[in-house]
Amino acid sequence: MIAIKNSEQIAGIRRACQLARLCLTELEGHLFVGQNTEALNQFAHSFIVGHHAIPATLNYHGFPKSICTSLNDVVCHGIPSSQSILKDGDILNIDVTVILGGFYGDTSKTYIIGDAPEDVCLFVSRAERAMSKGIGILKAGIKLSQLGKTIESFVQKFGYSVVREYGGHGVGLEFHEPPHIHHYQNRLSNILLKEGMIFTVEPMINKSKNYNVRTCKNDGWTVYTADKSLSAQFEHTVLITSTGCEILTI
Repeated sequence: MIAIKNSEQIAGIRRACQLARLCLTELEGHLFVGQNTEALNQFAHSFIVGHHAIPATLNYHGFPKSICTSLNDVVCHGIPSSQSILKDGDILNIDVTVILGGFYGDTSKTYIIGDAPEDVCLFVSRAERAMSKGIGILKAGIKLSQLGKTIESFVQKFGYSVVREYGGHGVGLEFHEPPHIHHYQNRLSNILLKEGMIFTVEPMINKSKNYNVRTCKNDGWTVYTADKSLSAQFEHTVLITSTGCEILTI
């Protein structure tokens, strides 16, 4: 069930991942107080299409936009809107997935808009470190469960929690492939990692001990923290290699 990618596929996925990362980098110049998230969506759409690629989220199971923009207490799947105006101190996750030459690349990053309190800045920084610590232990021969254990044990020290209802996924030939990637300690991830596996590492970290979430009934997509605490996420697509792992979206 888990696809081991060959060298040709890896090369194609790497190109798609690099384009997704480039799109995210270009979006950074459009983040400022007063900006709206629909403007970000329009820029990303034009950028992706202009590079002969396809925004993977657009019309995916009915999702209406070309990127996801998740603001403050939105965990994931935030829908860009002209009514969603960035304010000083907001945190915003932008999730970009592209299809280039039939291959998928997936990445996301959480940004601080303007000036935010120190505890918020630390929270966002620690969420990124949690992802990096998880990626740092990946290599062929270990069990996938080590990833979740590493991430959760790190964030719990600060009173944060890891969202359990959503996680990472295999990616490359399709948008979502096996395996499901749990970012918390569990007994479900007994898969032995092998060279050629490609998947996302994208822990969603809540700024409280409550990892529960709720989905907006009106749009069926936007996922919020249950207690309205902040949520931050960083995401890379990684390739398991003979010596460790390669981050493809860097």
